[in-house]
Amino acid sequence: MSAAATRRSPLAMVLLALLSEAPMHPYRMQQMIKERGQDQLVNVAQRNSVYQALDRLVRDGLARPGGTTREAGRPERTVYQITGAGEETLRDWLIGALPAPAREFPEFPAALAFIAVLTPTEVRELLDRRIAAQREKLAEIESQAPPGLPRLFLIEDEYRAAMLRAEVAWLAGLVDDLATGELTWSRSEAEFGQ
Repeated sequence: MSAAATRRSPLAMVLLALLSEAPMHPYRMQQMIKERGQDQLVNVAQRNSVYQALDRLVRDGLARPGGTTREAGRPERTVYQITGAGEETLRDWLIGALPAPAREFPEFPAALAFIAVLTPTEVRELLDRRIAAQREKLAEIESQAPPGLPRLFLIEDEYRAAMLRAEVAWLAGLVDDLATGELTWSRSEAEFGQ
């Protein structure tokens, strides 16, 4: 597969961006993703995901092994670096991702499409719990930024916070509509479409 045909993914973008800063080994990449809070953007809970994505980048010519390092008491680690094709591809991915929304299939809108399976009371209680969870996430984002960190490095957190605020406001309105009965349904109405 040519570098131009490599499929864009959030984890691949993060790994190439890290390698554009400096050569490093996969374990360090995973650490930096977590230290920067970018584990809220990409799933690196399993270290293997970093290795698999990095293997794909190497196979596609976007990264390459650049030697090994050994720290006292640690196993030898391969250090990777970005290639010229990797730098070009990272730029292309960013240019493609910023202006045009990707076709994503998040779980929550799919669940909303079928709330009629539940009762309005159940939905209201479940959405109240979601509001509480989203407010916790929002508070965590707002409290984690180190003082004096340039805004450039906080942009993704600003975006996540704005999306959470918008979701919480929308959910609160929906919960109010459920509580007042402005939005309600019966099982027979839910089966109407069948």
